[in-house]
Amino acid sequence: MQRVRVGITGLALVLVMIGLGSVVLTSANRDDPVEAIGASNAAVVANITDGNVMVAKTREEPLAELGVAPSAGTPETPNGADGSKR
Repeated sequence: MQRVRVGITGLALVLVMIGLGSVVLTSANRDDPVEAIGASNAAVVANITDGNVMVAKTREEPLAELGVAPSAGTPETPNGADGSKR
């Protein structure tokens, strides 16, 4: 019976701690951000970095670029191996 009581007390304590943490975090999010003297404006910085987004190149054959596998593109034929006679 004592084990059950200790288990239920532990669960209740965990739930209380989660509730307190939630209250603290929600109250911290509701506060206005502190602006330091000489600090940059967050809205301006967000607009600056938004235009600097780099577009990733689409790789069609990443293994061929690394040299691990041959390319599946147009095969290169060595000199004289194209089947033509001189």
